[in-house]
Amino acid sequence: MKKISLVIDSRAILNSGIGVYLRKLLPHILESGSYRVSLLGEKQAVREAFAANDVNELEGFLEGVTIIECGAGIYSLREQIEVPLKVPRCDIFWSPHYNIPILPVRARHRVVTVHDVYHLAYLHTLSPIERLYARTVIPLAARLSEKVITVSAFSKSEIVKYIGIGPEKIEVIHNGVDPAGFGDTERKSDDGAGPSGPYLLYVGNVKPHKNVIGLIDAFAVVQKSLPDVKLVIVGKKDSFIHGIDNLDEYVTNLGIDRQVVFTGFVGDDELYGLYKNACLFVFPSFYEGFGLPPLEAMASGVPVVVSRSASLPEVCGDAAMYVDPHDPKDIARGIIKVLGEDALRNELVGKGFVRAAGFSWKASAEKHMKIFEAFCATR
Repeated sequence: MKKISLVIDSRAILNSGIGVYLRKLLPHILESGSYRVSLLGEKQAVREAFAANDVNELEGFLEGVTIIECGAGIYSLREQIEVPLKVPRCDIFWSPHYNIPILPVRARHRVVTVHDVYHLAYLHTLSPIERLYARTVIPLAARLSEKVITVSAFSKSEIVKYIGIGPEKIEVIHNGVDPAGFGDTERKSDDGAGPSGPYLLYVGNVKPHKNVIGLIDAFAVVQKSLPDVKLVIVGKKDSFIHGIDNLDEYVTNLGIDRQVVFTGFVGDDELYGLYKNACLFVFPSFYEGFGLPPLEAMASGVPVVVSRSASLPEVCGDAAMYVDPHDPKDIARGIIKVLGEDALRNELVGKGFVRAAGFSWKASAEKHMKIFEAFCATR
């Protein structure tokens, strides 16, 4: 059987969100043996991505994969000129994000993954240039592609709402949880990760819709009842939030600077340790296309408190304590309730293991390949 030629835009392969998505799906696609894969990006970045992803036989893993060098930055004018020229003739060109080339490419079929439409839903928070880009490129990504993959039923409904394409064009494929990391008790981790004593954990990009300010405000309330508990925030705090110039000063003014720890970026082994040593994971986001960190916490045996909004109820099911993200006192209530009730905490941990086990990168990859293969079935 002739292999399907698949070109993938991999320029974001080292990023946290889209990068994880690519790094977890690509091994399964390559192992299927059904594809001639070309990755548009930088060879060194691809090697770093899979070396960090613990692919044992790196050279064997990448054997047969063509790297098409392309250093154009995402969201740049340069990518709109360079990417269409770099994509060779192929069966399928897959963009794992909505920053697609607007000009034609030499592919028989185009597929795009739109993880969420936050930039359209929260258009008022963007700069004029960002608004123009979002209004132009996101709708074009959906309309120029023959199939749109998204990661939740919530995101599908948002794409229909804000872009206006038919729901039949959109395929929902959930993300997965890495069983070789968060759920593997034999996996190497930094058991000394995190501060001494009990701590709450947040993992994610520190952006406005993540509601980290709401979390900090809630933690200030929690401190009054549980002064020994700390808060660990994993994620870059640079260019943090519109209207907050100095996050350290904000925390200091609340009088909780000694109890709040900002780790910045951490490697996988330290991240596994931070999850496993936490007493509670808190994720009070306003808007999520999927929301992978709560599942990672569940797989690590940690109870979870999440917001009752966007995709999070769909992803977390009955395995989380839900709170109102717009009310720091309600977030604090949920935290204190879970920490104070052993039976509830144990119930959430048990349900969390079951819930996380239902999300597999292997199953996700198989569903992606089913879409690719359907396009080429009659060639």
